[in-house]
Amino acid sequence: MVDTTAPTTTAMRELEPTARPRAVRKPRGILVPLWLGYVFLYLPILIVVIMSFNASENLFVWKGFSLRWYPELFADEKIMQGLGNTLIVATGATAIATVLGTLLAYGIQHYTRGGLIRAFAIAPAILPDLLLGIGLLTLFSLASITLGLHSVILAHGVFATAFVTAIVLARMANLDPSLEEASRDLGAGALRTFMRVTLPQLAPGIVAGALLAFTLSIDEFVIAFFTTAPTQPTLPIVIYSMVRFGVTPEVNALATILLLVSVVTVIAAQRLTRLTGSTR
Repeated sequence: MVDTTAPTTTAMRELEPTARPRAVRKPRGILVPLWLGYVFLYLPILIVVIMSFNASENLFVWKGFSLRWYPELFADEKIMQGLGNTLIVATGATAIATVLGTLLAYGIQHYTRGGLIRAFAIAPAILPDLLLGIGLLTLFSLASITLGLHSVILAHGVFATAFVTAIVLARMANLDPSLEEASRDLGAGALRTFMRVTLPQLAPGIVAGALLAFTLSIDEFVIAFFTTAPTQPTLPIVIYSMVRFGVTPEVNALATILLLVSVVTVIAAQRLTRLTGSTR
């Protein structure tokens, strides 16, 4: 009897690799520019954080570890007033931008074609702050709108809406349109489909856009400088008035707290995005 399996086994052995491929070694030299890039990005921030714990009033002389500047920071009425104004502006601008940006993105995605309208919706995000600030100040003057926190909220809402629109549009591009079609085929109206099908899927993008709008509003200086009243400065304007005569230890402590809040906000946004994605 002829063994028919022998040629097959021989052929399979010939096809098998004779040795495992060697692991490709990554050149360690590539790590040098990588870490140099990190140092370039974060060294100024690290210096601010370290100097916020300096016991000395002179920023260039280290006299040991101390927390004295943090209580003094919260005792400064000007900084606390600026912080309160900034939180009011950021909260109001985020609410406006989140609602308008989501509706604008939904309308662009479903009822328009072509990139021109989409580009006009996102343009305020890339326009120079100086141009936007002068334009908004001119508009408020023509409309006889007095300057104050309400004008800063409206001004920040303009550029923040563009960021929310861009993020929600990016999220919307990855949605499955068949889910909305199935909802309508089952008898749901446009509003119910939006609230029960589209909006839950857009939640990660909306949350990310809202957090970005809030962070940008806290840090924004130029537009707030043009559109606020001198008696109601936001925190960046207060800091600017303080650092004109030199950086004080209180400013370093304030910058450290803002950095901590930003990091916590980013981590919360990432965890919320994962949680929302896992429940879909």
